[in-house]
Amino acid sequence: MFQDRTDAGAQLAEKLEKYAPAQGILLAVPGGGVPVAYAVAKKTGLPLDLLPMMNIGHPQNREFAIGAVSLTDSHFTSYNGIASHYIKLETERIRKRLREMEVKFMGLSQHHSLKDKTVIIVDDGLASGNNLVNAITMLRKEGAAGIVLAVPVASRLAATKLAQVVDELVCVLIPDEFQGIEHFYEDYHRIRDEEMFEYLNKSRGTSPQMV
Repeated sequence: MFQDRTDAGAQLAEKLEKYAPAQGILLAVPGGGVPVAYAVAKKTGLPLDLLPMMNIGHPQNREFAIGAVSLTDSHFTSYNGIASHYIKLETERIRKRLREMEVKFMGLSQHHSLKDKTVIIVDDGLASGNNLVNAITMLRKEGAAGIVLAVPVASRLAATKLAQVVDELVCVLIPDEFQGIEHFYEDYHRIRDEEMFEYLNKSRGTSPQMV
């Protein structure tokens, strides 16, 4: 059991100290992954950035990812039977959201280059792991030297699945019984934009100031 996401990140950081800041970079999954990644960055010195892509969900079940979209690329596992109009509208919506996040969280700063770096994706937990499969495929195309997935807790099913598509899976806890990520945190509140912004600014040593 973790007290909160920063406690989980501090425990996760102990397993990531072998990665040097010059060769590695943390990519936090927006939302719950940000405070976890902040705690890792604080203990390891690894640079922190947001994962610059988001999933497209199935029109009948938005939690089921059918693909991932970045500002310049996209990758789909399958979209048979799904209207092209839906794909087009969702892609436009996601790219608008990504641009807004880039302005709000990055300001005039540039995203760190991923080329020849060990990319460490950080989230607060893995239930099914489906939400990251397409993103990992896209990150490989960015020229990363290796991809590590680091989470405090994962279901055994998700851990087995994701371990096959990354170079290394780093996880503090893989329980025999898994009913949901929230059951492993005393505090598992929803992370709002303002809170993400605060963590990202602290990781850069700047003062929080909403754009």
